[in-house]
Amino acid sequence: MTQDVEMKEQQVPAAPSNSTSSTIPVLQHLKEIAALIETGAYAREVRRILRAVRLTIALRRKLKASVISSFISFSLAPGSEAHQRLSSYLPKDDQNDMEVDTASSATQATVKNSPELEIYCYLLVLIFLIDQKKYNEAKACSSASIARLKNLNRRTVDVLASRLYFFYSLSYELTDELSEIRGNLLSLHRVATLRHDELGQETLLNLLLRNYLHYNLYDQAEKLRSKAPRFEAHSNQQFCRYLFYLGKIRTIQLEYTDAKESLLQAARKAPVAALGFRVQCNKWAVIVRLLLGEIPERTVFMQKGMEKALRPYFELTNAVRIGDLELFKTVAEKFSTTFSSDRTNNLIVRLRHNVIRTGLRNISISYSRISLADVAKKLRLDSPNPVADAESIVSKAIRDGAIDATLDHANGWMVSKETGDIYSTNEPQQAFNSRIAFCLNMHNEAVRALRFPPNSHKEKESAEKRRERQQQEQELAKHIAEEDDDDF
Repeated sequence: MTQDVEMKEQQVPAAPSNSTSSTIPVLQHLKEIAALIETGAYAREVRRILRAVRLTIALRRKLKASVISSFISFSLAPGSEAHQRLSSYLPKDDQNDMEVDTASSATQATVKNSPELEIYCYLLVLIFLIDQKKYNEAKACSSASIARLKNLNRRTVDVLASRLYFFYSLSYELTDELSEIRGNLLSLHRVATLRHDELGQETLLNLLLRNYLHYNLYDQAEKLRSKAPRFEAHSNQQFCRYLFYLGKIRTIQLEYTDAKESLLQAARKAPVAALGFRVQCNKWAVIVRLLLGEIPERTVFMQKGMEKALRPYFELTNAVRIGDLELFKTVAEKFSTTFSSDRTNNLIVRLRHNVIRTGLRNISISYSRISLADVAKKLRLDSPNPVADAESIVSKAIRDGAIDATLDHANGWMVSKETGDIYSTNEPQQAFNSRIAFCLNMHNEAVRALRFPPNSHKEKESAEKRRERQQQEQELAKHIAEEDDDDF
């Protein structure tokens, strides 16, 4: 929030007298960002470069070709290879604005050309090309930037490199050519591991998982995830993406409990502004909870900005809650296009068994004894032999513990047992245990997220020792002076 306030104060032009007043402040902001990057590179403070990236994202919608061209001329040496390459990706229109911006920037001294600033220029041009939907030029620019990055081994470049990796993959994903860069991403991940670039490892691992999941290669994604080096997360955004991909993998592998935990944690940790990401997390979390036999609360579907996107899943949840197989089929057919675009069609097919089981549970609660023919009729089983299917479904539900009943094969009845007191079982204890474990885990993560000055305890100890040493030296000097006085 403080950054937004600062940006608003900086973006107010002093004298908006002409048509180019809206572009000049943007160029000035870019120059300030360049100075921030130079300071961070000189002092080796990665947090300054991270702040520069955040400020750039805030200016993303205001970028124009003329402004970026002027900034490239300001940051890079004219005639250099990087300057010529980046200038070739930009359109040649807006000549008047370019002349004004170049003239205004010519009066200021250019900053020192550094690898960090060169990579930042690549990042700026790449963001502009993607926003302008010039995907072929973006692919060429991203490939050139990755080739340049392979020759740099500086920790101050890691933050900029991680953003370049993301837009590199995005440019190929937008042209549906993700499979072409999978080998490059694997080699970049290997190099980042050897260089101990943990932020790059996080980003590249997520990009590789996204690459595999895009082509439904869940087994390969799990093998990569299980063998990749593990360390403490450095970026909350990357950690949220990792949890989301992990939840999808666990869902396909039928590990619904772990998948639910990962998806809900990703939705909680995601920034409020990442609405699309949180919608996707909630869609998968709803289906996983339905597969677990749970019914999500209505407040999940009523979250601000998500009502329309989660409407198909709300109607699906309602069909599962009622246990109506016909209504479930109707909803699945009605929103088949939405489920296909969300890639949840195969999970919807799995839910059919849960719908039948939910309906059977409602029947067992309502009736103390009911014939299997009536069970098949109420469940609306459309099969050649519905009574036999109902018998197999009831027996499997009894074996799995979904219902507390017995089968009378001779008379063709399902006899339900009386429901006991739930507080005489271990379910309340297990519920409290899961809540306590969640609170303890959140507390531990909050403690780990606290920031402390580096080596603060060592500095205090050294200061105390220095004070003691100086005091001892003063006492010793005083004692020597007294001895000298005694000698005289």
